[in-house]
Order: sequence, then structure tokens, then C-alpha cells
Amino acid sequence: MAFQAAKRDLRKRMRSVLSTLSPVSINQQSSAATNKFLALAEYQSAKSIAVYLSMPSGELSTTRIVRDALQSGKKVYIPYIYTKDTTSVMDMLALGSITEFESLQPDKWGIPSLQATQIEGRANGLAQGLDLIVMPGMAFDRGFRRLGHGKGYYDHFLTQYSKQASKMPFLVALSLQVQLLSEEIPVVEHDWLVDAIVVGDGECLDRRVCK
Repeated sequence: MAFQAAKRDLRKRMRSVLSTLSPVSINQQSSAATNKFLALAEYQSAKSIAVYLSMPSGELSTTRIVRDALQSGKKVYIPYIYTKDTTSVMDMLALGSITEFESLQPDKWGIPSLQATQIEGRANGLAQGLDLIVMPGMAFDRGFRRLGHGKGYYDHFLTQYSKQASKMPFLVALSLQVQLLSEEIPVVEHDWLVDAIVVGDGECLDRRVCK
């Protein structure tokens, strides 16, 4: 299928581009994007947020966002990926504290993650409700389209959320400068658009809150 081939080709191209970025550049962009994100009115007013935990390379760091949210008394939910009926799915589960955040062990991609032994009794963002979700991605465009990593975790989660909630969370993507493309990202009907994109140079694209 031409559409899927176009997505695969774009992911391959983005992996190549992202592999050339230096840690210094990613750190600088993470700082600029985080400063902009933390100043957003939508973040300031949010009582509960879900946020991806960043890989060791190739994407903007969310460490300061997690710390700030917990220190501000917000409820913070992080991805937990597991197998359900032979399908790999993602939940957003509550993070208890900064101490717990710092003790998370890396998964096979180097992403700090909850272990299966830590799940029982933990609050689920799908049931509790979320005000804002920080979205990862491989690429974004100025039409607020997002190219994910190909597993469909976030699109599936948002579709499930939309079936039981009267109001959707505010969706904020964090983008390195090279991830914001001038070309249009191919999407289909079930691909969710984001509400805002915060870029590594401090630029913010949004129809409502960014100036």
C-alpha cells in the first residue's frame, strides 16, 4: 500500500537524520522547548498530565517536565506497554513521586519504565481523566500532523479515551527542529492531530494558546 510505504520511507529518513544529532544540540533544544512548554497556560492550569519518558537519544528530554509537574502537585501519568490478547497496547499509569521516577529501570530502548511487578493498584489515566498529554513522535508538520514510531500506541489510547470522555486532553507534541517538516506528513482518518507543537528553538505552533 502506497500510504504505508510512504510512512515507512519517512520513518527511515527520520531515523537517519536523528542519528546525526549531537547530545549537546539535543540538550540545548530540550532546555528551550521545556522553558516554552512550562510557560503554556494549558500546562499551568492542568491538574493531571500524561508524559512520555524520553529515550537516551533522538528526541527531546521530558525529565524537567516530569520533575516540575510532580513538584507542582500535578498528577503525572507515564506510558506502560504490555500485551493484551496478543496485542501490544499502552496504558498511562500514575507516577508516585520524584524518587520513584529516579528509580525507574530502562527498558530495551533505554526508556525509564515501570515494571510488571509495580503495576497492581496503580491509578490509570484512562479511568481518572487527563487534562494534557505530552506527545512524542518521529516527525511533525505545520498542519499539526504527527508521524509516530509505527506501533499505534498513542492513536489507540486516544481513540479509547474519546469513547468514554466528554472532553479530550490538550495534546502537545515536543519536536526537535529537524522533526518539524515543511512537507505534509501522510495520515489517515484514525491518526490523531496534535493541538500544539513546541519546537527545540522555542517556537510554539498552536491555534489557541501560543503567541
